[in-house]
Amino acid sequence: MEEPGNNKTAAPRRRFLSFLWAGLGLAALAELFWMVTSFLRPNHGTRKNENAESVIHAGTVETFAPGTVTAFPRGRFYLARLADGGFLALSRRCPHLGCTLPWVEEEKKFVCPCHASAFDIHGDVLRSPAPHAMDLHPVVIENNVVRVDTARVIKRDRFKKDQVVYPKKA
Repeated sequence: MEEPGNNKTAAPRRRFLSFLWAGLGLAALAELFWMVTSFLRPNHGTRKNENAESVIHAGTVETFAPGTVTAFPRGRFYLARLADGGFLALSRRCPHLGCTLPWVEEEKKFVCPCHASAFDIHGDVLRSPAPHAMDLHPVVIENNVVRVDTARVIKRDRFKKDQVVYPKKA
């Protein structure tokens, strides 16, 4: 009488399963190698080159009324003109998970459609789960023209008065 599992079909099945496990193990090792090298390799692609394309000419100071927020889809930022006349260039990305933040004019705040974080015109957190204020881009005002450098991102915990850029008085 033959023992169970000791028939002629068991050997090819065992060989197939051995090849299958070996293949899955090699795939897992290849993925691990790829993840480690991706982590350790310098990331040259995330920061844009600081050239003419990264500096957005937003317009003249008079173009923006105090207390308004203007979206710049090309640069992926909002230009906020504060009530006191200062400017902030706020990133459109939510600091929680990177969703695009819309400005809700009726409520005068940014509200994340993904997880309901809310931010005021300064980019400060009004409602969690966002861990910190919205990121900024540097603003330069020369000859009454507002320029925003989208290649640089300024991470911050909260709004501070020294982050606001004011036009020079003539």
